Amino acid sequence: MTDTRTETVTVTVDGHEVAADKGELVIDAAERAGVYIPRFCYHPRMKPVGMCRQCLVEIDTGRGPALQPSCMIECSDGMTVETGTPVTIKAQTGVLEFLLINHPLDCPVCDKGGECPLQDQAMSHGPGESRMVEEKRHFEKPIPVSDLVLLDRERCILCDRCTRFADEVAGEPLIHFIDRGNQTQVNTFPDHPFASYYSGNTVQICPVGALTSSSYRFKARPWDLVQVESTCQGCAMGCRTSVDTSRNRVLRQNGVDVDPVNWGWLCDKGRFGFEAIESDERLGAPLVRAGDDLVETTWSDAVRFAADAIKDAKRAGGAGAVAVLGGARLTNEDAYAWAKLAKGVIGTDHVDAQMGDGLPAEVVLGLPRATIDGLCAPGGTILWIGADPREELAVLYLRLRHAVLEDGVRLVAVTPTATALDGLATAAFHPAPGDLPALVAALLDGGEAPDGTDATALAAARELLDGEITVALGRGSVAESAGYTVDAAAVLARTRPEAKVLPLLRRANVNGALDMGLAPGLLPGRTTLESGADRLGVVWPRVPKAPGLDATGILTAAAEGKVDVLVLLGADPLADFPDRELAAAALAGARTIIAVDLFLTESSSRADVVLAAAGPNEVTGTHTNVEGRISVLGQAVTPPGTARPAWMLAAEVAMRLGADLGLESVADIWAEIESVAPSHAGITAEVLAATGDGVVAPMEAAPLQTTVVDDEGVALGGTDLGPEGGAAQPEVDQDDAPEPSGEGAAHGDTGSTGPEGAEADDAELTESDHEGGGDAATVDVVEGPDDEQDEGTSSPSVRFVAPEPTPVPPVDSYALRLVVSRTLYDDGTLTQAAPAIAGLAGDAPLRVHPTVLERLGVEAGSRVRATSPRAAVSLTVVADPGVPRGVAAVALRRSGGAGDLVDVGQPVTEVRVETTS
Repeated sequence: MTDTRTETVTVTVDGHEVAADKGELVIDAAERAGVYIPRFCYHPRMKPVGMCRQCLVEIDTGRGPALQPSCMIECSDGMTVETGTPVTIKAQTGVLEFLLINHPLDCPVCDKGGECPLQDQAMSHGPGESRMVEEKRHFEKPIPVSDLVLLDRERCILCDRCTRFADEVAGEPLIHFIDRGNQTQVNTFPDHPFASYYSGNTVQICPVGALTSSSYRFKARPWDLVQVESTCQGCAMGCRTSVDTSRNRVLRQNGVDVDPVNWGWLCDKGRFGFEAIESDERLGAPLVRAGDDLVETTWSDAVRFAADAIKDAKRAGGAGAVAVLGGARLTNEDAYAWAKLAKGVIGTDHVDAQMGDGLPAEVVLGLPRATIDGLCAPGGTILWIGADPREELAVLYLRLRHAVLEDGVRLVAVTPTATALDGLATAAFHPAPGDLPALVAALLDGGEAPDGTDATALAAARELLDGEITVALGRGSVAESAGYTVDAAAVLARTRPEAKVLPLLRRANVNGALDMGLAPGLLPGRTTLESGADRLGVVWPRVPKAPGLDATGILTAAAEGKVDVLVLLGADPLADFPDRELAAAALAGARTIIAVDLFLTESSSRADVVLAAAGPNEVTGTHTNVEGRISVLGQAVTPPGTARPAWMLAAEVAMRLGADLGLESVADIWAEIESVAPSHAGITAEVLAATGDGVVAPMEAAPLQTTVVDDEGVALGGTDLGPEGGAAQPEVDQDDAPEPSGEGAAHGDTGSTGPEGAEADDAELTESDHEGGGDAATVDVVEGPDDEQDEGTSSPSVRFVAPEPTPVPPVDSYALRLVVSRTLYDDGTLTQAAPAIAGLAGDAPLRVHPTVLERLGVEAGSRVRATSPRAAVSLTVVADPGVPRGVAAVALRRSGGAGDLVDVGQPVTEVRVETTS
């Protein structure tokens, strides 16, 4: 819970004086002083209820000692607390004796055995033997309360933790106490399963084995497990986790309480999605195409095939004939290695880690950046522009909900359709596709609102947004142009330039990929090609001279036959790109496809060579979350077969191309990142290891000076980053150090402008290129004066400049504008490869306002034909009052729906809905 107390009081605990915050609970103050008071119902992230009475202690506030629950009493000055008196011991022993009356003695088979608070406290505070000989209470065991959670009611001690979490934290009271007296039990309501995105948290916080995970049940004992702390890579939230393994297999994943991020909570996709890496369908060896089939081959042959294809493409069409798509699933170190290979060795800037559903890098990195804590700061005001956080950043929704309900945060939500935020928001708006910039201008600048906007809600929201605000900005629908969100950002930058922005990018490590330069026009460290060329030219053979294509541009060029080699870094455009027709045409148009993946996906199965990569929990490295917080990833298991980390694959391909990335380990890569990336200056491996909470980049008081040294450690010159973190011209002896690339040719490469403006190079890499690839010089960071930066500041050199507004097409009164959104569970490869959650992806019907069904004369559940300029598909239609009139909404699935309808070349996608009869 958010703690705003500052005044301290003195409390005496077992004869020792303790300084406590005024209002702090006795149970917390005692624990800080090293005195553990037994408890069951108390949890620091939920309101105390004092139900189990296990934490009874003697408390004297001046009127004599009395037994009181320490989880309900706040510290006051002069208070005396005794936790070991005979009266206290008798009370705690009695509570445990009552709890054990009906508790089954099945510890040897209970999943909680060995890590059970009831078991531990029965030994430390309980009676030596039971006085009860009567038959214990019995229930059917276990019963499934959801697809993921099993309930053993005999073990339940009615602590109220699970029910309070469901109600207070998740806002989904689907599990509750039923019956009375001796038959009181926790259960779900009839015909209403515990279908929550957060149900796994109740298993983790249950103090006994009453709630167990269906995927972990009977799999292992605690003493069989090896635990590694890491970061969840299911989305961009970056929740901290503990990964438990046995015999080189991941068996479960639990949340770790990190105050700035997830507070110990995980969504069920993050908690159970780890099963994908244990799938028997994982790739354990490289594959190469032989006719119509992909067959296993040696790593030497696979890497040679990939390198030869790149060489041939460069000879034929220059560096611009090679494009790299994906990278959001990689670690920061992987992303840096591939950026160095693509931009520094190959010379192409056709690189994008986003898949047509994100935001331009200048929006993500060029606006003042907010943190999660800053967004949820008590008493603040949030303007939310984007999709439903419960579907895309599930744990962020829990933080938002707490901020609104408990900390007085006021929320204005702008989403394409009704979402989980509507019930929390002071005002909620649902603009039709294309109307977002006008609505944001109406809210912030007093402009004219789109037709149909509630005038009362608009007036209330304007008043609320008149002061200091924090903005969450993302794409609400992938069926409309990102330009509308960019236009809304332009309104924000013009009217509230001081407002900090949290970019709502959903992909796992997409923020880290952008930081490492996996985006057109960017170099590592949140710098542009122009501003970062001199710095990167010290350790990179070359730097592209002109910005390349984004994901849509890459796929369009490939479809037109302008891309000879398309590299897919964990990308599956056929399933994931909003425009399936364009994705299919691109894969057909690219002459050679190189896939780096964990599975044979729909896209990678069309590749000419597939390089088997290591996945989550199989590599060490770092991850960057939605707020720019860098945290450490732990390796819990080894990859299957001979699958390798993605950075190693980049290094081997570079070697075949005649270059040396100069990267031999994850530590080497991070040291180079820290030394050349302005936004990461000072964030050393030692700094990251010292904090479990991670570090937000750029770090406060970052070093400002770098020194270039040769192999013998002799200083060759320095690079002054300047007060804004931008790199100045290096003072380097040109006879001893590689020539910086950027405006001029790199290392003897004359360079020409290839297709779409990328730097071209008709010759293969020479020996001089190899020497400039990281062996000839390194960069060491030297401490400089403190740079006064706050967490959440904008990037070192990327600046947001408002573009020309995206035109809004006239309304077609016979058509509906399409909204396409993501859901937490889908039919993607990683979800379907995890058995626990594979069946949780629901149908994706076409959702329309009830008046549309009336106009069509059909009932909900009927089949209709939705026709766009792209295709006509048959879908089930349902009525949804949360969908605005004139809009049709559908969730993105692999095929047979939204992906077939969307045309990313149009600012909006319009569909005509007709009956199929």
